[in-house]
Amino acid sequence: MAKSALLKSSLAKKYWMALTGLFLCLFLAGHLAGNLQLIFSDALHFNQYALFMTSNPAVKLLSYLTYISILFHAIDGFLLTYQNVKARPIGYAKNNPSANSSFSSRNMAILGSIILIFIVTHMMNFWAKMHFDEDFPLQKTTIEANGMKQDFYLTTDGGYVPVNDANFVVKNKTEIFDATAKVKVKEGYKDLHKITVEFFRDAKYGLLFTILYVLSMIVLAFHLLHGFSSAFQSLGANNPKYTPAIKLFGKAFAIIVPLLFAIIPIYIHFVK
Repeated sequence: MAKSALLKSSLAKKYWMALTGLFLCLFLAGHLAGNLQLIFSDALHFNQYALFMTSNPAVKLLSYLTYISILFHAIDGFLLTYQNVKARPIGYAKNNPSANSSFSSRNMAILGSIILIFIVTHMMNFWAKMHFDEDFPLQKTTIEANGMKQDFYLTTDGGYVPVNDANFVVKNKTEIFDATAKVKVKEGYKDLHKITVEFFRDAKYGLLFTILYVLSMIVLAFHLLHGFSSAFQSLGANNPKYTPAIKLFGKAFAIIVPLLFAIIPIYIHFVK
């Protein structure tokens, strides 16, 4: 009975859809706060943020929970859509959906599918490269002294290690070893900032990537316009006193968060 209710009940699916959706809204807010450093901070702070997000045990646990929530939310959405279609195989003789529902509510499955495609491609371009690309660059800085310029790796302890110095060798993507003693002496920063900037400023495809990202954020906005307030409704949080405030906050969230996300690649491509 419990298994049936958890996996097959439409009501249970709507509860899970609402809970995972609201959790992913929290993730969006946190992810946005970190990504805004691409505009309001420098490369070092952004790379420090990236290192924290990929090395802190608590954050890594939240990351796994986020991945599970995305998959669960997507699968649950497809199941609910299929269930609704199966329950009404023959359309109404007279049907005027725009008079009874919003564009967002009628197209949540399509909007969600586009967002899922965006998430997969986004992770391939950034997350997968940062975790698995053996040639992922370390952050460097150029120091000039006595009319001579030299490149140095920035290290996590605030130090510097000369690039192309035979006394040092980089292993395991970020670890800097003493070439003679063969012991680790420093740890470098993966330069996610450089990869992100180069992606959106690519001479051939940068503008296209920027446009596609902005369009994806427009899709996200429409998805959130219905999804945010619908999640509270699915959880039974309908109250004449609080519902108007929830809907207003939901609309603000659905507009402001995707808008700020969209501004980031636009700023990188045209300004940075």
